[in-house]
Amino acid sequence: MAGRRTAILEAAARSIAQRGIRGLRVEELAEEAGVSTSLIYYHFQDRSGLLASTLEFINARAERYTDPAADPDTDPRGHLEQMLLLELQDEAVVVENSTAWGELRATAVFQPELRRQLRTTTDRWTDYTSDLIQRCQRRGTVPPEVSAEDAADRLTALVEGLSKRWLSGSLTLERARDLLRGAIAVELGP
Repeated sequence: MAGRRTAILEAAARSIAQRGIRGLRVEELAEEAGVSTSLIYYHFQDRSGLLASTLEFINARAERYTDPAADPDTDPRGHLEQMLLLELQDEAVVVENSTAWGELRATAVFQPELRRQLRTTTDRWTDYTSDLIQRCQRRGTVPPEVSAEDAADRLTALVEGLSKRWLSGSLTLERARDLLRGAIAVELGP
């Protein structure tokens, strides 16, 4: 059963990235995943359950491809910088994830049932980012007067905005990554 559930979530993420949430049709999703529509409803109950599970799936996948080589205990600044920059990669899974994430975030404006889960996911990301900044402060690589919480919110929001601009063709990937590097230096010091 886990294999079918994963196939459904992969197909849902792909569909959202290609056609948006409004273009997500359970019948088409079932065909793409090679399952029946009743199996989708069995696993996810309804469309809202499917969207919530797809958001969890996208988040878990992002955590895997943004896992930096730098050790957070010995090099928290390197870990932080790599983690943020890995959100901006020209890899199919990253593009699909980032596109679907942006679509889910935009849809939450109109579908309040997604807001709580997006908030929880975003809070986990910013809390981890804030924790890394505090580790940097203890190691002396970030000034103590930097508000770790504020810097984490600004940096993670910037990553999302740069990702949207890159994916929509307003920025090149190289420019987005350069802007992010510059913002990290401004927020945390050189």
